[in-house]
Amino acid sequence: MLKSLYAGVSGMRSQQTKMDVIANNIANASTTGFKSGRVRFEDMISQIDSAAQGANNSRGGVNAQQIGMGVQVSGTDTIMTGGSLQGTGRGLDFGIQNGDNSFFIVSDSRTGDGTLQYTRDGGFFTDEEGNLVTASGMRVMGYTPTGGFEEIGDDIPELPEANNKELSSLQIPEKIGDAELQSFNIDDTGNIIGTYSDGNSYLLGRVGLANFTNPDGLEKQGGNLYNQTANSGIAQVGAPSDEGFGVIRSGFLEMSNVDLANEFTDMIVTSRAYQANSRAITTSDEMLQELLNLKR
Repeated sequence: MLKSLYAGVSGMRSQQTKMDVIANNIANASTTGFKSGRVRFEDMISQIDSAAQGANNSRGGVNAQQIGMGVQVSGTDTIMTGGSLQGTGRGLDFGIQNGDNSFFIVSDSRTGDGTLQYTRDGGFFTDEEGNLVTASGMRVMGYTPTGGFEEIGDDIPELPEANNKELSSLQIPEKIGDAELQSFNIDDTGNIIGTYSDGNSYLLGRVGLANFTNPDGLEKQGGNLYNQTANSGIAQVGAPSDEGFGVIRSGFLEMSNVDLANEFTDMIVTSRAYQANSRAITTSDEMLQELLNLKR
């Protein structure tokens, strides 16, 4: 009798964990670049009342007699499928298209020697020095010309750092020499091109991206940031439009991949499963009460 009580408790505890994940998904339905979570269950160990037996000369085989001890959470997955892109018309809003495994690289340092973190939230800003930063002030990393900002002629100059995979923080300076910034744009390959008052256009840098063998293994850090883990694999650094990497869409932000219809359906199922497990506990308690009433 006690086994059914504890099995019901394990079911309620597991369904509560699932409800926590569902509530978090719904709460982040409007969070830029948010990736929804999923809970998976597995049965717990079973009590073996009778072991299985093979066939012999007189009788056939007999299956084991087992009684399950309940359920437990086997894992909480992060669903890394891409969300839809929503147009904002803002030049510093970047969305990654056709690259579910790709992430923007951000750091707390000007160089790649600092702590690197990863995000799908491409809502960037420039600070007073022209540095490209996230909402929390993390520097956006990429590739910059080694000899300073290069004037663009008939062709866009190639960035040597992009071949060597050396990262540095990106900057959109208000002035180059005496020339003031007039406008800038970011193309699909991540090149940041600024037009200045001297009539020239300059290549200011190129946005960097990171790919992971197992992006589901990344660890959420809050603030729309992820950390590399032993199970995510080492970050493979590249740039937009490189083979295996997505492309950048300027003027767009990636929305959450939460499916509200699916979440509300799961909420109903979870609520009913929680209720059913509570009824199993109540029924077991009533059976124990009947047992106690045998002696009056």
